[in-house]
Amino acid sequence: MPDTLTPAQRHANMAAIHSASTKPELLLRKSLWRLGFRFRVNDKRLPGKPDIVLPKYRTVIFVHGCFWHGHKACKNYTVPKTNTDFWTAKIARNRQRDQDTWRQLEAKGWAVIIVWECELNRSRLPETVTAVATQIHKNGETFRYAQDDRRKARTLYAEERRQSKQREAALTEELHRKYPH
Repeated sequence: MPDTLTPAQRHANMAAIHSASTKPELLLRKSLWRLGFRFRVNDKRLPGKPDIVLPKYRTVIFVHGCFWHGHKACKNYTVPKTNTDFWTAKIARNRQRDQDTWRQLEAKGWAVIIVWECELNRSRLPETVTAVATQIHKNGETFRYAQDDRRKARTLYAEERRQSKQREAALTEELHRKYPH
């Protein structure tokens, strides 16, 4: 089925859609700020420019629009009746890109939280914010434990290297005593 809008109307509609600081993002950011979380927004240094970055908790949050990211079983996601092939392919590409981005972030040690637009409506906002805050705190604890483990491993490795060098020096000294030049 062909597009029902003129190219100029379609262009105006698409130009009005923003990718950053959307209403759902702002709702979540304001709620998290009130709870005392401090964060960066759309950090370009990370894959996918996450919507919210909490370095202290080693956590990133993506606020996904239900339509644009194909939220299954959601009333906000329906395949458009016009240009169906295009939209199906576009949303599939978006989903694949999301998966790739999450994998890259997790490989770099970041925990990823996805919040859907429909979870931020007035009736669900409080429970969503509570769930997100709980997950952020859990991620922070996991990150701190992992940091402690890495610190202990580095200390252990340094001690093993020091002892190894001492043994090597002792063996070298013993060889020089037994077999002088």
